[in-house]
Amino acid sequence: MIEARKEAKLTQSHLAQSLKKPQSFVAKYENGERRLDVIEFLFVARAIGADPYSILQRVEQLSSSISCEETK
Repeated sequence: MIEARKEAKLTQSHLAQSLKKPQSFVAKYENGERRLDVIEFLFVARAIGADPYSILQRVEQLSSSISCEETK
């Protein structure tokens, strides 16, 4: 999500304004202090102009590689 936001050339503040949320909302999910639910995720993806399916594929690939390393 951070990469996608930066690729869209948006700051946390600008994204938060688009979402009508405080900047801390963006900071907290980017820092892993909170998780986005599915609806929030779709709103954020739409606000940054990213394809939510592509983001989920990248997350799935990362989680697969992490779980594979844990079994070693």
